[in-house]
Amino acid sequence: MPQPAERRAVAEETKILISPVDYAVLIATVLLVLFGVIMVFSASYYTAGNDVNCNYDIYFYFKKQALWAAIGFVIMYFVSNFNYNRLKKLTFALYIVCNILLVMVLLFGREAGGAKRWLDIGPIGFQPSEITKIALILYLANFISNHKKILNHWGGFIACMCIIGLPAGLIAVENMSTAIVITTIGMAVVFVASPRIIYFVVGVVGAGAAGAGMLFFGEAFRMGRIEAWLDPFSDPLKKGFQTIQSLYAIASGGLFGLGLGQSRQKLGYIPEGHNDIIFAIICEELGLFGAVILIFLFVILIWRGLNIAMNSVDMFGCLIASGIIVMIAIQVILNIAVVTNTIPNTGIPLPFISYGGTSLVFMMGSVGLLLNISRYSKVVGRR
Repeated sequence: MPQPAERRAVAEETKILISPVDYAVLIATVLLVLFGVIMVFSASYYTAGNDVNCNYDIYFYFKKQALWAAIGFVIMYFVSNFNYNRLKKLTFALYIVCNILLVMVLLFGREAGGAKRWLDIGPIGFQPSEITKIALILYLANFISNHKKILNHWGGFIACMCIIGLPAGLIAVENMSTAIVITTIGMAVVFVASPRIIYFVVGVVGAGAAGAGMLFFGEAFRMGRIEAWLDPFSDPLKKGFQTIQSLYAIASGGLFGLGLGQSRQKLGYIPEGHNDIIFAIICEELGLFGAVILIFLFVILIWRGLNIAMNSVDMFGCLIASGIIVMIAIQVILNIAVVTNTIPNTGIPLPFISYGGTSLVFMMGSVGLLLNISRYSKVVGRR
């Protein structure tokens, strides 16, 4: 039995520190959001000023994005200031509600961009898939942390795959790209928690096979995107139009860009440049220098988020932080890869930057949860 002196030594080796939030994560997020609001205005004022649906108001998208950013800051502050373990009681209910909302999207959803993604409740429209990302992280983290040895056997692994597969399958019917993001997030949480790498490998192979099956035997437009990716100039006015215009914008930017607000491709060439393709406008106006600074802010956010996960005081917090960071990282990677034609075109927004209230608010709320976890950290080796 450890003597008092030994217990004190252990306590000195591992301490729990309750401290202010991680300021690097906070500052990086604030800069990204403010930069995003500015770029949404720069990328959208020409389109909004010539659109009757925007009342010819050049500030139409800017005002809406600024409003959602303000709401996001309030939610981020609120979420960062309570004990995150209180969420454990709500995770299953939130998971079930999100799956019900996904079914409602398939039945009653509003179509946008060729797929049903939006659900309108009265005057409010939102994308349930954005809520589902964080709901899956929370429920999966709670499920695994409550059954710490569940991933020591195949039955537990299959249970986790079912938890991931239900929302991913419902989303994949209309939105393959978001389903890929959801699956990646879930698999990352399982990977962090699993003591056996073989389970993760089997899960990745199974998810990849399911995705390939839906690609080749699903809707024809998905194969069309593959063809446009391989050779966008084979159909420059239709399937390859957006990709070609994005590449023109990136090439035009050069090292330091044409100047903020000076993009030429946003003048009717890139469709809705303030949405998923906004990175191309950033490259055109701010050049390689601006793009590198933006990516650097994301790297800081991801690095500090991983640090928060590694120093979390419990498995629940560690898995939540890991899931949130993967959620941000995979969307950044996929968005930039699409804009640079590294992968086929797909509808993934650039976190904190692309126009969209649902994505922005829930992404900021997720960062608030990350900041919450950062307040309770393990300090090893402090004497």
